Amino acid sequence: MGTKEKLIDRLMSLPSDFTFDEAARLLQLFGYKKENKGKTSGSRVMFIDEQKRKILLHKPHPGNILKKYALEGIIEKLIRNKNI
Repeated sequence: MGTKEKLIDRLMSLPSDFTFDEAARLLQLFGYKKENKGKTSGSRVMFIDEQKRKILLHKPHPGNILKKYALEGIIEKLIRNKNI
């Protein structure tokens, strides 16, 4: 099982310790590019794929752990975009 499959399995289990870095890596494996939302984006980060579909995440601070609603949002978008 490769990195992509391991990250998908981990995401689908909705762990309480899934990091922003893991989410970013998974999205990049699906072809999404990370973009900051302008100069005043703060902690908002957008991931855009080749079809211009967007996934917007809030980069957690001071930690790096994503909230459950963020994981559910990522799963929903990846299913809707037929990535998983």
